[in-house]
Amino acid sequence: MTSGTNLKKPMDWGTKNKMKYLPIDTDLFVQNRKRFVEQLQPNSIAVFNSNDIMPTSADGIHPFIQQTDLFCLSGIDQEESTLVICPDAKEEKHREILFLRETNEQIALWEGQKYTKDEATAVSGIKTVHWNHEFNTIFKTLVFQSEKIYLNTNEHLRADDSVETRDRRFLRWCRDTFPLHHYRRLAPIMHDLRIVKSPIEVDLIKKAAGITERAFRRLLSFIAPGVWEFEIEAEICHEFMKNRSRGPAFQTIIASGADSCILHYVKNNKQCREGDLVLMDFGAEYANYAGDVTRTVPVNGRFSKRQKAVYNAVLNVHKVAIQMLTPGQTFDESTREVGKVMETELIGLGLLDAGEVKKQSEDQPLYKKYFPHGTSHHLGLDVHDYGDRYRKFEPGMVLTCEPGIYIKDEAIGIRIENDILITEDGPVDLTESIPREADEIEDLMNQ
Repeated sequence: MTSGTNLKKPMDWGTKNKMKYLPIDTDLFVQNRKRFVEQLQPNSIAVFNSNDIMPTSADGIHPFIQQTDLFCLSGIDQEESTLVICPDAKEEKHREILFLRETNEQIALWEGQKYTKDEATAVSGIKTVHWNHEFNTIFKTLVFQSEKIYLNTNEHLRADDSVETRDRRFLRWCRDTFPLHHYRRLAPIMHDLRIVKSPIEVDLIKKAAGITERAFRRLLSFIAPGVWEFEIEAEICHEFMKNRSRGPAFQTIIASGADSCILHYVKNNKQCREGDLVLMDFGAEYANYAGDVTRTVPVNGRFSKRQKAVYNAVLNVHKVAIQMLTPGQTFDESTREVGKVMETELIGLGLLDAGEVKKQSEDQPLYKKYFPHGTSHHLGLDVHDYGDRYRKFEPGMVLTCEPGIYIKDEAIGIRIENDILITEDGPVDLTESIPREADEIEDLMNQ
């Protein structure tokens, strides 16, 4: 799958791209900032901080992953970075500022080269770049010109805020230092800005999906009785990383046998057995954007009669559910309709009784025993990207579609997941070339 023509090289960056991914059109970040500024109140200043490099133990560290709001507005993919936006600053040069970690010979020796000021400008389109030691002086000047300070916190409904972030530390410092200013939340603005993807962003998600497809096709000739779940995971990682991905966009799920019924099984430590199914929920990261695909295949290359019946039931629901992802729909509305289709399939499989379904509670539908999760979530810079679940679907949103049936007593767990772009002309499946028909999967596994 090609990446599209929007992934062009920023002017003057040349061969100095330090990231695995190809340079991104700077216009993405310029336009994102323009849209962002339109939602700020007058006389405001907004601050975005990079993520920290997280420690392990001793002197170990986890790989750095950028704070996605900062990346969305600047394209800067480096630690200890800060973006300040002050649209009404008295001096034009102070209306957009990047603060970066200044490098030296010691840092270059141990960690490699960091952004120069010119490189940061080429990536972001921001002309004013300073080193971090200049932050306090410049920021104080701009704060005293402003009435409102916008700060960022993680307001994702499923966020774990037990670890203090750089944004959280900055919020505390800022309130202590400037207690009489009016404070505002950045999160609602960023949630609104990021929910609809630009054509450049769709191309990046398609690139992540294309890498994910390569990994899946690689697996179809690799999976066989006796392989271990972690060996499958290793094949996925190999294909991801050789195609300019940092690696998985989220923790990979390789669940065989009865564990295919565990929704977020990530141990990946069992041997795959003859007669088992293996459910694989995985997605490549590319340029910080996520792919997210689930496929379920027979370990021996052939579905049993019962496995194929359940698989095709999920596939039928999947196809119908995709067609429901149209402008004007909501998550709740599509979930109700998908639930009705799922009920019919479960009755056909002998798992639900039609009479009992007619008497069921609307708040506790019986299909939830076998399909306990939602059908869709937003996808973008985060795999569970920002999005108001009550907001109607709009062209430019990218959603997953992932129905499943999980029958614990039969050790059958099947989920099929694709990534869907909503358009005025109907849903566009960004992952449609990834095999999902049972017969096609069997044919490819037995070539």
